[in-house]
Amino acid sequence: MRHTLKLATLALALPAAAALASDGTPSAETQAKIRDLLTGQGYEVRKIETEDGLYEAYALKDGKRYEFYLNDKIEVVKIEEDD
Repeated sequence: MRHTLKLATLALALPAAAALASDGTPSAETQAKIRDLLTGQGYEVRKIETEDGLYEAYALKDGKRYEFYLNDKIEVVKIEEDD
């Protein structure tokens, strides 16, 4: 019982950035937050993934493709327009 409690305490103590430690697909909750943010600005979100410690969202708007890079607070830190 004590061992389980220690593991639960450790899991709660991990920073949010730890969720970005590995490349792959973010949680459904995180994807929903990113989709809400970008669709609210008129973007059509096509794909969301985690890479190099950031969330990457691929989206379309007005016929142009964009890559959004977001931090662990779901704040846009960089936007690139694809040709």
